[in-house]
Amino acid sequence: MKKKIIAYDRLEQPVFDLLRKDYDVQFFHNIDPEKDDTFLKALQETDGIIGVDFPATNKLLDQAPKLKIISNISVGYNNLNLTELTKRKIMATNTPGILDDTVADMAMGLILSTARRMPELDQYVKKGQWTQSLPAEYYGIDVHHKTLGIIGMGRIGSAIAQRAHHGFQMDILYHSRTRKPDAEKNFQAVYKDLDHLLEQSDFVCLITPLTEETKGMIGKKQFQQMRRSAIFINVSRGQTIVEQDLIEALKNKEILAAGLDVFEEEPTDPHNELLKMSNVVTLPHIGSSTHETELRMSKLAMKNLTAGLNDESPVNLLNKEVLKNQ
Repeated sequence: MKKKIIAYDRLEQPVFDLLRKDYDVQFFHNIDPEKDDTFLKALQETDGIIGVDFPATNKLLDQAPKLKIISNISVGYNNLNLTELTKRKIMATNTPGILDDTVADMAMGLILSTARRMPELDQYVKKGQWTQSLPAEYYGIDVHHKTLGIIGMGRIGSAIAQRAHHGFQMDILYHSRTRKPDAEKNFQAVYKDLDHLLEQSDFVCLITPLTEETKGMIGKKQFQQMRRSAIFINVSRGQTIVEQDLIEALKNKEILAAGLDVFEEEPTDPHNELLKMSNVVTLPHIGSSTHETELRMSKLAMKNLTAGLNDESPVNLLNKEVLKNQ
């Protein structure tokens, strides 16, 4: 009998087709997992879950007595309580490394489009307002030779620093839990405490995972520390900032602009004030959303999933302690 798999929210079609050859796969999208009867019934029999942001609450885990592994198609895993999963002898995996360059490209896109006001001026042209030379009130600011402060110098932060320093001759400041000698050598990055980074950067790019320590780490105080000419970029998670404090900082002109790929609530409320601000570039959490990268992430997630189902250690196992309990 084939083992049963739940594909949750998103899985690239070629990978879905491959999984169906060896497993009994059910796909669920845009459901309330705690209220969908078909999903809850499938959960009772499933051996593995693969997908994006499956909410691994105790209530749902209680409905999955046979579950051996949850394979996240993402770098982040704030949807998973690793301690609880380990206690239940459930493996958890993610897909690091693959999306680093794709997210870094997007981050640079936010920096450029926000600084040069590209979405705003795109609408300026399309609405027929371009009838004479561009008035100075629509000018943007330069990116090259400016100072970029990166909060979170992991793989993605390093990929952003590489593009900014070597491509745009930007000075790199960074704040991270640990010093990064490679970044200091390769990009002449300078380590700063958070206060000094905020005070000295022309662009502040937040690229940290969401943890209890980073939740709400950028709020009113931090926005007030930034330069009035600063641009804030968030490509981490929406909950790493206090969104209302960002709104107030923009309203009070405490910072110049913002570029956001993430929001506190996703999809964000269409009445969110950030969506009405011309100096804010907004994206629908597209960090890894290219055909090539999403396919590679799904393939890696499948590799993790099949390893776990076959009682092997997945290459991207997050809770290695679970192996001791088996």
